[in-house]
Amino acid sequence: MTTSAPQELPRIAVTMGDGAGVGPEVCVGALLAADVAELCRPIVIGDAGRLRQAAAILGVDADVVPVEHVADAVFTPGRINVVDLALLPADLPWGAVSAVAGDAAYHYVRVAAELAQSGQVSAICTAPLNKEALHAGGRLYPGHTELLAELTGTPEVSMMLSTPKVKVIHVTTHIGLIDAVAKIEPGLVERTIRRGHTAMLSSGVTAPKIGVCAINPHAGENGLFGYGEEAEKIEPAIEAVRADGIDARGPLPADTAFFLAGRGDYDLIVAMYHDQGHGPVKVLGIEAGVNITVGLPVIRTSVDHGTAFDIAGTGTVSVDSMIEALRQAAELSRAVTPAT
Repeated sequence: MTTSAPQELPRIAVTMGDGAGVGPEVCVGALLAADVAELCRPIVIGDAGRLRQAAAILGVDADVVPVEHVADAVFTPGRINVVDLALLPADLPWGAVSAVAGDAAYHYVRVAAELAQSGQVSAICTAPLNKEALHAGGRLYPGHTELLAELTGTPEVSMMLSTPKVKVIHVTTHIGLIDAVAKIEPGLVERTIRRGHTAMLSSGVTAPKIGVCAINPHAGENGLFGYGEEAEKIEPAIEAVRADGIDARGPLPADTAFFLAGRGDYDLIVAMYHDQGHGPVKVLGIEAGVNITVGLPVIRTSVDHGTAFDIAGTGTVSVDSMIEALRQAAELSRAVTPAT
């Protein structure tokens, strides 16, 4: 296997996530993996003390070194570079909602966004934050996607979940189902399809085949289910993108769309709401799943799991999703030059 020289590898800001969850453990475990050293130059934005605690829990020998600037980072086996914000108390409990940890998680993302927008890093890779803790800390965002959109001044972005078997982009995400149906309209669906198409081209798929889910069961069954939402909200968007040469098909019954994608009929599925996309993806490949925010002026990938408070601090969390998130961040960094 041919690898790039260290100076050629992209720098990636890795946010530590909620310090009471599994974020510190997945950061330490993934950054010590030999595969990651061949892919990128990661710098954690977080708390050095918490990372050292995580290393002790994992039973690994990690040299956690605070650096003031990403340019000061040195990449040698066993070393983890961290821009140390030092926001967490040493006795922070594992596995419990903490306003302090929620506010700290916000600041990790804020600093990472600043580094990416200034060109000091090529991408951001995020460990999970906890929405309840984030809100308790006074940071009222539904999640990373909306937080990064505000930090970068981006009016509209999309969440894409990527697994080895299927990729899905969402028209709506962190809102209730009734609100999601009300929000869906042809312009939003069209923009989401176009963002997904661009993302697939950037990842190396030259002629993406895109399946667009319906809202209602059986795609409305010619008006038997629902109130004509497919014809009103989705079909005009598909017609518009197809007129520009984008291979989008639908509206498809969601219960078969993911089966078809899993066997290779589609490169990307457009889901209308959160659970329509998340449920099948997590069944098909959460262990290697990656969350990508599409439409930002910076590259952002993330693990496709939560803070897992039930196992935080036990050293049993899998780091596969974080390794895959770093891999995809590195690949996107080489393929795409983010707008500034």
